[in-house]
Amino acid sequence: MSRTITIGDAVGSLLRDGMPVRFTAYDGSSAGPPDADIHLELLNQRGLSYMMTAPGDLGMARAYVSGDLDIHGVHPGDPYDALKLLQNHLNFRRPSPAEALALVRGLGLSNLKPPPPPPQEHLPRWRRVAEGVRHSMTRDAEVIHHHYDVSNTFYEYVLGPSMTYTCAVFPTAEATLEEAQAHKYDLVARKLDLQPGQRLLDLGCGWGGMVRHAAREYGVKALGVTLSREQASWAQQAIKEEGLDHLAEVRFMDYRDVQETGFDAISSIGLTEHIGVKNYPAYFGFIRDHLRDQGRVLNHCITRHDNVKRDTGAFIDRYVFPDGELIGSGKIITEVQNAGLEVQHEENFRVHYAKTLAGWCQNLVDNWDACVAEVGEGTARVWGVYMAGSRLAFERNEIQLHHVLATKTVDGDSGYPLRHTF
Repeated sequence: MSRTITIGDAVGSLLRDGMPVRFTAYDGSSAGPPDADIHLELLNQRGLSYMMTAPGDLGMARAYVSGDLDIHGVHPGDPYDALKLLQNHLNFRRPSPAEALALVRGLGLSNLKPPPPPPQEHLPRWRRVAEGVRHSMTRDAEVIHHHYDVSNTFYEYVLGPSMTYTCAVFPTAEATLEEAQAHKYDLVARKLDLQPGQRLLDLGCGWGGMVRHAAREYGVKALGVTLSREQASWAQQAIKEEGLDHLAEVRFMDYRDVQETGFDAISSIGLTEHIGVKNYPAYFGFIRDHLRDQGRVLNHCITRHDNVKRDTGAFIDRYVFPDGELIGSGKIITEVQNAGLEVQHEENFRVHYAKTLAGWCQNLVDNWDACVAEVGEGTARVWGVYMAGSRLAFERNEIQLHHVLATKTVDGDSGYPLRHTF
């Protein structure tokens, strides 16, 4: 007969260097220093089952999103301090098969029956076949809907007045998030050398921030496309309210359906992460074919610190960016060049995205009650842990953010000046 093992015993036995935070469980057991600033509290058996049936970040995420695991000492809108401490000091060891079996038996075999996942969780990648082949138009539309059609009101609280869900560029360390987002759009416009009367295509335009900036500040006729119906609706209303109808338009459509060609410039701000690495040749070929000769493209996207292709973690894939894929800037530059475009400039904004995420987390904290009322506490918790965790990943140089500027050079003529003008 197997002896009863407390949850605290089990957690403590799997750590090489001891517990850096306080851990308590519903069975009355505990581990870690009583006076720790961070306290993890496992509230019920369902939370234990989540953690036993999906070890790692997915099991903990399920328990946390469901409210079965609480983190005391940090605000749920910004658990950055807790995640940083856990990542730096939680040193799990892999138990031997005999130890693992003893732990499972001691904690109870009944806990190996997985509870239904929280409603915020998307299907695992292998079960998304009903939505089409990965990165097909149908499946891309579904996964974009999962992430971006949460609630425009919720995004207004988290993103702030700019309604910009991409990395800001901070002109100074003291700049506000809003100033940094405006600076980012203007930097993109200057890199593209936008001039009055030109035509801009913005791929994956979100709530139309770049489209409106280009039209308002540069007199450019701008078209934006997005796979989010909610984004398109919000953007069109903002365009109307700003009196930019004669210059700016946002359509709810797949970029692959855009029929117009001959654009002077194309911006892609935060879309490449969604299209799939294997689709880069077609994507950059689309951009080449829709630019006029000597036209420019600016690709802004999250990248890895290396060029090794790997899947995102289970939490990110199921709760945040289903089917999302990242690769290094070297691969992106290679595919841009292979498509026949000439790369003129490349820049890394990694530290800027860490600051951007800190700003979004602060907005979530400041508007926590309203956000919970709008989307529910589970979804608000997903966003808090996702943004805080992403901030940490940027700070640790696990992921980066790159601009790649290129021209459609024909017969050696790029139209590019001797030196950059931005």
